[in-house]
Amino acid sequence: MALFEISNDTLTPISEATFAKLGLLERANIQRALRSHINTVTPGIETMVLAEEFGDWEGANRRIDLLCLDENARLVVVEIKRDSGAHMELQAIRYAAMISTMRFDQAVEAHRKYLRAIGSDEDAEQAIREFLGQEVGPVALSDTVRIVLASATFPQELTTAVLWLNEQGLDIRCVQMRPHVFDGRILLDVNQVIPLPEAEQYQVAVREKSVEQDIVRASSRDTTRYDLYIGDASYLKLPKGRLIYEMVAAAIRRGMPVQSIKDAILGKPNLFFAADGLLSQADLKAVIGKNADRYFTSDADLFVSGLLRAPLAAAGGIR
Repeated sequence: MALFEISNDTLTPISEATFAKLGLLERANIQRALRSHINTVTPGIETMVLAEEFGDWEGANRRIDLLCLDENARLVVVEIKRDSGAHMELQAIRYAAMISTMRFDQAVEAHRKYLRAIGSDEDAEQAIREFLGQEVGPVALSDTVRIVLASATFPQELTTAVLWLNEQGLDIRCVQMRPHVFDGRILLDVNQVIPLPEAEQYQVAVREKSVEQDIVRASSRDTTRYDLYIGDASYLKLPKGRLIYEMVAAAIRRGMPVQSIKDAILGKPNLFFAADGLLSQADLKAVIGKNADRYFTSDADLFVSGLLRAPLAAAGGIR
């Protein structure tokens, strides 16, 4: 979105530039400016910088541009790109996984090194405690790690991936930084583009509702297991669908007509699916259609009724 200077009834566009053309470097200029004003790219959530170029882990030589902590004791990975942010979300996710187990004492040590590097004699633990409002007692960092991607541009494949990842429960924000030149000065236009601030609460509500629905579905799913004994045969820890199948199979093996079984089991009109001929599993599924997964259709589970070319039936419409 363009910027304009308004004067009386005139709009004059303010020319947009690039960090590269302006000679601004990613680490020496942009990152250093953001570390002193980190809330510029974390709007709405108070954030402090724990460490810069953090890489205190074994087996990796990558470094987090800015490792931060927000007011809710969540670690925040801030990745910065001067121009295109292609693939930076994948890098940030790896970093988030690596620091997800960080303890409070490790966060204090990381902040102590950072303060020493910038020439500050501030007490690292006290600074973190004051920021979190927990001056005394144990401090536990949140299990949730937030990610902030700050770049001049974001390619479509990145924004598509971030939108999908956020739907899965991650918290990734894309903040666009666009430099402009006006009257010999460099101005920076900073906007959170994902999630859009005006839609953020709605998106959080939708995600929370989805999580609740998943919990309800999981809690309402019947996971009971049954032990079945028929003569000398025993079938242990069967789910409900397989339990009914084995009972039906035993009745058929003992010569009970299929129709008699259907009549005996009330309320299950779709207990069997019948098709003419000796069909393979794939052929039978094609005949059944969209409800094929409700039946036991493997070759070993099928019943043959009558002569060799009589109808072939699949049992288990209660799965």
